[in-house]
Amino acid sequence: MALSNNHRNKHRDNHSQDENPELDNIPHHVGIIMDGNGRWAQQRGKLRTFGHKSALDAVRSAVSTARKLGVESLTLFAFSSENWQRPIEEVNVLMQLFSFVLKSEVKKLHKNDIKLKVIGDVSAFDTKLRNKIVDAESLTENNKSLTLNVAANYGGRWDILQATKSVAGKVKSGELGLDEINEKVIDAHISTAGLPELDLLIRTGGDHRVSNFLLWQCAYAEFYFTDVLWPDFDEDVFTLAIKDFSNRQRRFGQTGAQIMSKDSHD
Repeated sequence: MALSNNHRNKHRDNHSQDENPELDNIPHHVGIIMDGNGRWAQQRGKLRTFGHKSALDAVRSAVSTARKLGVESLTLFAFSSENWQRPIEEVNVLMQLFSFVLKSEVKKLHKNDIKLKVIGDVSAFDTKLRNKIVDAESLTENNKSLTLNVAANYGGRWDILQATKSVAGKVKSGELGLDEINEKVIDAHISTAGLPELDLLIRTGGDHRVSNFLLWQCAYAEFYFTDVLWPDFDEDVFTLAIKDFSNRQRRFGQTGAQIMSKDSHD
């Protein structure tokens, strides 16, 4: 029998509190800008590409931690639409690494009941890589413990633009009226449609910007910036970000007094 959303959330919260008693407010959806691979490598006298290859352990740790804490959806910014401008050697390594991960990690994700979804303009990738994406998504599509979204050739403006074009096409065909367009309609056509609203956006590497990531989705997200470079992002750093989020008051346009009053009545 399928669990209701309330029942599922209650189970998730209880599990999270058992694992980490200090955490009483786990974000449903976390996005991470994985920054600092190149600098991490350079600090060790290595090529930037060494940092990208070393980042896989941090990805594994983030996925494992998110699942353990009860996060429902984790979105990782793997390759932006602007990253094509990087040196060709670095781009090639990133593509090879993406292909390797799809081959080596997907069975592990499936074994752990994790659903994989790739968001972004995958039409820019070669046929072999696109086929691997399709196979990976198909294998894991019914998994429930965590949805792992990998943003590849992704840009927030692209995301809004493709959603707008899709909606405009429905208006043109008569399927949708102009006056029917609202935020829910856009939500239904954005790349993260059907997932929980983004609660927490983390950026590693010390920079304080969103870099065209999840622009529509982060409207009311909490932001967490850390100087930790991505290859050093482990369970302790992730948990610290979750603890920080857990202690924040999210007002969504209301006053703090209104939120406190609502909480007391609950």
